[in-house]
Amino acid sequence: MSKRDYYEVMGISKNADDNEIKKAYRQLVKKYHPDIHPDKEQAETMLKEINEAYEVLSDPQKRAQYDQFGHVGPGGGFGAGGQDMGGFGDIFDMFFGGGFGGGSSPTGPQRGNDLRFNMEIAFEEAAFGVEKEVELPRMEACDVCGGNGSEPGTKPNVCNTCKGSGQVRTVAKTMLGNIQTMRTCPDCHGEGQIITKPCKHCKGKGRVRKSRRIRVNIPGGVDSGMRIRVPGEGEGGQRGGPAGDLYVFVEVRPHALFEREGEDVLCHVPINIVQATLGGEIEIPTLDGKVNVKIPEGTQNGTVQRIRGKGIKRLRGTGRGDQRIYFHVTTPTKLTDKQKELLEEFGRTLSDDNANTEKEKSFFRKVRDLFV
Repeated sequence: MSKRDYYEVMGISKNADDNEIKKAYRQLVKKYHPDIHPDKEQAETMLKEINEAYEVLSDPQKRAQYDQFGHVGPGGGFGAGGQDMGGFGDIFDMFFGGGFGGGSSPTGPQRGNDLRFNMEIAFEEAAFGVEKEVELPRMEACDVCGGNGSEPGTKPNVCNTCKGSGQVRTVAKTMLGNIQTMRTCPDCHGEGQIITKPCKHCKGKGRVRKSRRIRVNIPGGVDSGMRIRVPGEGEGGQRGGPAGDLYVFVEVRPHALFEREGEDVLCHVPINIVQATLGGEIEIPTLDGKVNVKIPEGTQNGTVQRIRGKGIKRLRGTGRGDQRIYFHVTTPTKLTDKQKELLEEFGRTLSDDNANTEKEKSFFRKVRDLFV
């Protein structure tokens, strides 16, 4: 099966610059990410093709060879057995630690890792929003050497073995002819440069671990399982690459009185049979404090009453949801003799006409028809 043209795979012209290539790569990887693409098998196939194309076009040397020789190449071809094209590792690293930054070239700028922070917040904080400060250990560019790993006043030297590419080409003679392969440079270990005087502060790594306090704005309306992206607050990049992002995963603590359903707050309120029968007024808790609510005369078990605008702040949009009050009529227990006597006397005064609901009236009518 013939390979598609790499420029066609990436959807770019042959004159595209590095920024256009990177932009196209990011968009395609997002589009065919297995977590969001409906056809996972197709997504995996496309990602392999996209990754292979990007491996070549993002590297100036490989791109020049491809432009001249096409897929055949001067040493056996691109992505056809002569060189390991990386597979899915680079793609998934972008989402779970590697980032989008410097592409696959080991010697170029590399984006820092994304970081995850799990945050537990109160029910009220989720309803209205809150600003939280988190302490985050992360790798950052060394302040002393500026991230290049060399002592101040010095700079890394280009590796003489690989001429800065980070890879060396080897040719093996076989009965089938010369077979050319690429491998990581043994002298610079794929860095493309050699540090002669390592920075004493970072030991030549270009990055150091620091603990930072970061303020995170949690918008009103968030719920458990949601995540908040804080751009540029992940780990620092390498060799001048951009920092990764911080992802805050929210978990909302359960409330002692309230439950949540979408943007509405649910509150279950017990009332006794006297309140349910005669009606009255009761003090109800809300997210904004206590309010007085009227209990209608003849309130039934499970009756719902709505208080407008006392719910959760809408995450997208304006205003708030409502608070729904569910009345639960409780039956008294452990009555005194006097209370029992009064209830019995009250019961003798009831008739079919005292039935409160159509269901009760229908039941008593059926009983009367059967036994009268």
